[in-house]
Amino acid sequence: MLRRFAIVKRPEELHVQPQLTDYETARASFSWAAERAALSGLRAGGLNIAHEAVDRHAAGERREQVALRYIDAHERRIDVTYGALARASSRLAHALVALGVRPGDRVFAMLPRMPELHVAALGSWKVRAVFCPVFAAFGPEPLRSRLARGDARVLVTTAALYARKVAALRASLPGLAHVLVVGEGAEAAAGVVPWNAALEGRPATFDIAATDPEEIALLHFTSGTTGEPKGALHAHEAVVAHRATARLALDLRADDVYWCTADPGWVTGMSYGVIAPLVLGATAIVDGADFDAARWLRILVRERVSVWYTAPTAIRMMIRTGVAPEANARPPALRFIASVGEPLDAQSVHWGVQAFGVPIHDNWWQTETGGIMVANFAAMDIRPGSMGRPVPGIDAAVVNVDAERRVHALDEPDAEGELALRTPWPSLFRGYLDDPARTARCYADGWYLSGDRVRRDADGYFWFVARQDDVIKTSGHMVGPFEVESVLKEHRAVAEAGVIGVPDPVAGELVKAYVSLRAGIAADDALRRELLAHARQRLGAAIAPKQIAFLECLPTTPSGKIMRRVLKARADGGDGEGNAAGTGGIADTAGVREA
Repeated sequence: MLRRFAIVKRPEELHVQPQLTDYETARASFSWAAERAALSGLRAGGLNIAHEAVDRHAAGERREQVALRYIDAHERRIDVTYGALARASSRLAHALVALGVRPGDRVFAMLPRMPELHVAALGSWKVRAVFCPVFAAFGPEPLRSRLARGDARVLVTTAALYARKVAALRASLPGLAHVLVVGEGAEAAAGVVPWNAALEGRPATFDIAATDPEEIALLHFTSGTTGEPKGALHAHEAVVAHRATARLALDLRADDVYWCTADPGWVTGMSYGVIAPLVLGATAIVDGADFDAARWLRILVRERVSVWYTAPTAIRMMIRTGVAPEANARPPALRFIASVGEPLDAQSVHWGVQAFGVPIHDNWWQTETGGIMVANFAAMDIRPGSMGRPVPGIDAAVVNVDAERRVHALDEPDAEGELALRTPWPSLFRGYLDDPARTARCYADGWYLSGDRVRRDADGYFWFVARQDDVIKTSGHMVGPFEVESVLKEHRAVAEAGVIGVPDPVAGELVKAYVSLRAGIAADDALRRELLAHARQRLGAAIAPKQIAFLECLPTTPSGKIMRRVLKARADGGDGEGNAAGTGGIADTAGVREA
């Protein structure tokens, strides 16, 4: 059956000519080699993200341009120029070398949105270390798991986060040699170095050594449905795609004031909150506070944001709270809004036109793809609910994969199948950390298999249908059921646990747990609250379940695996139990608030 849709036209009053004006011409003329040639490359040889993002600007006419505009919780501004960012990251690079960091070592950062996070990433890349951002609202177990699996040598965090989450983990992380602590309350101790002391007196320039574009630059952990979180490895070459896709899919350019609201602990916040705007020479807004709809609107207006990249959860919260500008008080410079993280509903697309005078453009990509793959472009009319069309340089298809791992394209309009992308492209992940078998399962016949079911209409627009795995997308966060189940089963009362996502009008999905109890333990509301608190303490508010239901026994396969599809069917039918107070809200999703 064909889906009905109303095309949203691009507003005629926008006077800025999009960088992609003719889709078919852009696809025909696109070349990854040409995009690579647009970057300057290292004098010593090769390609390094830090050089392309900051140092080349600091050595030229953009030296005094604002790279980052940090807005603190009290809405005070701190501007950081490209020159200042280059100097700070060079000082950190020298500090890392002094701490013994060598190419290939892993530098982790667990920081709220703040300029020091950018400095930590850039400094790490300058010494050719692998940078791994971690969501600051994680509880101790997700944090410990990632630091251990990633073999963290250095962690950059705040004094408050160190005291609350990290200090007690040090004994279980023998490879974590140093912690750099940012902010007030940072005191030197064994293995702990205050940030300011580490940078003080260091040289303000750093000569980046020749960097093979295939050297690993980033480690992003992304949740899976079973087993531990997957660590996706990305190379310095990914910067080619970050620049190209931001230019084409987000219409981002050097004179823009740009705001990506995603936390840098997730791949969107790193690829398009940190790297892409700096590579293009734009001014990036960094908001240090949790979500507040009225505050966000003030930032859009006062800072004259021209390109805004956000998430469906935030948009739904703005719609729900009724915070929208009057027609005569809209953000004066805002010309392009994009959304990512989960499918964007048609209501939100139309709301963008009503509230801001421009529609909201959905796009699709994954941690593994490293950059935007399918998008609604500035010059294209939007079909609300559609992911859009493949970006230039990317070939996408709807396929079925047979038992022999052969890929069969489904060319007829509206046929449903798995979304596959022809390999390679610069930002494609280079594999999962220490897991070649899982990496191999992502590929067949020269295609990357996304695991998402889609259809493509007669005009080439892709439409999301469903995920082929059980990863839960809650308020923009990716939650692996296994992590949550494992923590619940630590509790003395729990015999077995199964975790699924259930639909929620604000968060997209809520994490819901079904629990069977050990013999002799009674299910009641007091135990439910105890389990919720236990999970929240161990996992953090963003990951812990919001609902718990008790079952006498959980449905399993003959091999003992939880049958989550049966739990989903039960939830869809309304099991009538287990709803905890509250829905989690945007505070758990857009920022770093910790319960």
